[in-house]
Amino acid sequence: MKFLTHAALIAAISFAPAAFAAEPSEKDAIAMVEKGVSFMKVSGKDEMIKRINAKDADYVQGSLYLTMRDTKGVILANPVNPAMIGKDLVDVPDADGKLFRREILELAKTKGKGWVDYKFKNPASGKVEAKTSYIYLVGDVTLEAGIYKK
Repeated sequence: MKFLTHAALIAAISFAPAAFAAEPSEKDAIAMVEKGVSFMKVSGKDEMIKRINAKDADYVQGSLYLTMRDTKGVILANPVNPAMIGKDLVDVPDADGKLFRREILELAKTKGKGWVDYKFKNPASGKVEAKTSYIYLVGDVTLEAGIYKK
């Protein structure tokens, strides 16, 4: 009988809704970007674009996902909102009027990597929320992954 109770408990935990899963952390965002950087250095930019846009599980994990833009600001890969691909949204502000995409490009140009804070629509909640993204310049593109702040 004890075995059945433990088995039922394990089954319940295994199938718990995603809401109970831990929210991604800054470490998770850095790890995802660095994994993308490593992959890109071996396989190239075009393969990285394909993997991101194909929603590869290494680069899309719930609200944490990898995007890519060129150094002019044009989105090259976005697994969550493919309508953004090919768009230059540098002069489109966030909900608070912040031109965060310009900040991303400036950070990439001056430091090569780091964090940028802004407001963005969370695909999990559908609401505009505070977000911070880790940016990493690789050749002529940036790889970016962000987390929503609570």
